[in-house]
Amino acid sequence: MLTTLIGLLLFFTFSFLSVIHFYWGLGGKWGANAAIPTNANKEKVMNPRLFECFVVAFGLLGFGLFILVKTKILSFYLPNWLMKYGLWVLSTIFILRAIGEFKYVGFFKKIRSTHFGQLDTKYYSPLCLAIGLLVMVLALMR
Repeated sequence: MLTTLIGLLLFFTFSFLSVIHFYWGLGGKWGANAAIPTNANKEKVMNPRLFECFVVAFGLLGFGLFILVKTKILSFYLPNWLMKYGLWVLSTIFILRAIGEFKYVGFFKKIRSTHFGQLDTKYYSPLCLAIGLLVMVLALMR
């Protein structure tokens, strides 16, 4: 029961994030400026295009579907190595994202005063940490 609840929560979170990235990839503007790190001069440090947005969107959707398979909500064949290590890899990805790259992103970033920096500290990094820990809980429950 708890496994199913965590699995559904993670699936809907990944699906929501995936839809947002598809929206941005198709040219949507809502929320895009708040989602891209900027330097102290308020210049974007990256400029993701359609391809990058779609890679992230498909990746997030894949993560959500993988969670459904691991929680046995969805039945689909996946390679043994993925079934064995996938949750640990996924958990590591999101915990590392929460920690950050020490300049613009994550709990340990140096540039904190920008709009993105404030949102990252308040929402994005905690969300990534929560995802990473929930995925780890699933891995430990197996």
